[in-house]
Amino acid sequence: MYKLLVFDWDGTLMDSQQEIVSCFQAAARDVNLTVPSVEQVRNVIGLGMFEAVHAIYPSLDTREAQQAFVERYRVYYFSSEKAPSRLFDGVADMLHALVEQGYFVSVATGKGRRGLNDVLQRTKLDRLFHYTRCVDEAHSKPHPQMLLDTMDYLGIQAHEALMIGDTEYDLQMAANAAVDGVAVSCGAHDKNRLIKHNPRVCLAQTRDLEAWLSGIA
Repeated sequence: MYKLLVFDWDGTLMDSQQEIVSCFQAAARDVNLTVPSVEQVRNVIGLGMFEAVHAIYPSLDTREAQQAFVERYRVYYFSSEKAPSRLFDGVADMLHALVEQGYFVSVATGKGRRGLNDVLQRTKLDRLFHYTRCVDEAHSKPHPQMLLDTMDYLGIQAHEALMIGDTEYDLQMAANAAVDGVAVSCGAHDKNRLIKHNPRVCLAQTRDLEAWLSGIA
């Protein structure tokens, strides 16, 4: 039924919420802004950085003001002193199994290209994915461009693609591209929030996707 599986990264493949929250809060302190709560940051995970900053700090309504925050965030994010986030249990094995079964696998993420390349190399998944798309190469979610670009590159029709993500932004992007969505509740947004966007299923863990796909084949 499906030929292409498009994965979000943070909160879907990688357990990186705490890392993102810590970097966001540290950047806020550096530029003398009110430090956001954990929930405020979790709410914007999945958006591009500029969109996330504007959502939390609407008064930062110029690119220049947002840029100062983003630069401080990146200093902390790329610091060699912080503990790196890890993939969720079972994700690497699942991805390799899905490729062996003949699926195209790709990533559509709110991370920038530098950030995605860094974690792909660190997790040794840099040669696994058939295509990846980042927020500095396309519009931020929920705009459908990342999905549309991916399908165009791989020659896939919308009904042959499936988007897998942990936020409403992933599911909204899927709907905007006329693509089915699968929600995972192991990340930023809870199950009650996710099911409002009518995913085909809401899985507790991303690694459960392989069994679900086998069940609908």
